[in-house]
Amino acid sequence: MTIRHLKIFIAVAETGKMSLAAQKLYLTQPTVSQAVRELEEHYETRLFDRLSKRLYITESGIHLLKLAKAAVHAFDDLEQQMQSETKIEHFRLGATVTIGTCMLPSLLEDFQKLLPHTYTFSYIGNTQAVEEKLLRSELDAGIVEGVIKSPDLISLPLVEDFLVLACGAGHPFASRTTFSPSDLKGLNFVMREKGSGTRALFDEYLERNHIPIHCLIEAPFPEAMKHAVIANHCLAVISVRLIEDEIRKGTIHMLQDPENIWNRTFKLVYHKDKFISESILTLKKLLEQYPKPELPLPADTGI
Repeated sequence: MTIRHLKIFIAVAETGKMSLAAQKLYLTQPTVSQAVRELEEHYETRLFDRLSKRLYITESGIHLLKLAKAAVHAFDDLEQQMQSETKIEHFRLGATVTIGTCMLPSLLEDFQKLLPHTYTFSYIGNTQAVEEKLLRSELDAGIVEGVIKSPDLISLPLVEDFLVLACGAGHPFASRTTFSPSDLKGLNFVMREKGSGTRALFDEYLERNHIPIHCLIEAPFPEAMKHAVIANHCLAVISVRLIEDEIRKGTIHMLQDPENIWNRTFKLVYHKDKFISESILTLKKLLEQYPKPELPLPADTGI
């Protein structure tokens, strides 16, 4: 028994004739007769009495007609809602904390202008968390600054970025223009949490240069890191994009990595088996056009 059977039965009951029901549904009369017969066999009851070439609906037929109309109405409503739903793409985007802070708001604004009928959900976490959600199909795509470990994920480097050494205006490093790895030995730092791409890059740098430091504060949020730099006299390795305002105000002083090994890229990530939707293609295009970071100058330079 199918919805088609019920629709044919309703048409026969409403018109009172197989031939009229066939015309209404653009079917042949034998097709209509067979559908009614199959319904009667399925439910093991007569739905119509056939007297003098006329049809008279039975009590069982009246009962089925009421239920059939409700079933067909529910089915048609389901079809309408699903067809409407599938016209709206749902896009789940993950971003790391750095990207979520300095890029995501403007990126989503541009994205929404290009795809106004796409419903977006955004998740912000560290690189490890975004990677895990992509592998569990909880996100459609991600933008991360860290290294993606899974071979099941495609990672496209699209946006340039670099880390800097940041200190408060009263820190001894505030009078410097450069530093060497050994200068960092034993100093107090505010660090990102484990699983962060920024933390992983700096940890690798310290290990390679055999530099022990003191992690005074571990903070998962850029604002907390900046407060620690200004108020607690900590050093921090952080994206230049996150401290542009503080540099211009003079509350934070930055030093560039003299070896340029803190240069990195923000990457678009998605599963290798993922259907490449219009949303992913649009996001890729926006990221390819995203501006490079610039070195902000303190306001008192007069430039």
